[in-house]
Amino acid sequence: MCLAIPARVVTVDRDGGTAVVSLGGVKKEVSTALLEDVAVDDYVLIHVGFALHKIDPVEAERTLALFAQAGLVGGP
Repeated sequence: MCLAIPARVVTVDRDGGTAVVSLGGVKKEVSTALLEDVAVDDYVLIHVGFALHKIDPVEAERTLALFAQAGLVGGP
């Protein structure tokens, strides 16, 4: 089973095909090669360093709240 987790995009490098995402205060650079039109404040599903899919912000916040409640992340 694979797990992808939602994270908020904080910066986008259009030339390099990467973005920096934030999850519970932790920032990480991820590849955006699999997506088009990624923008700051988008929520994307992250798996093994790749942004796989853009998701609705409300759904992302709801999922992150459930993960935080389970003790898996520090919160959105």
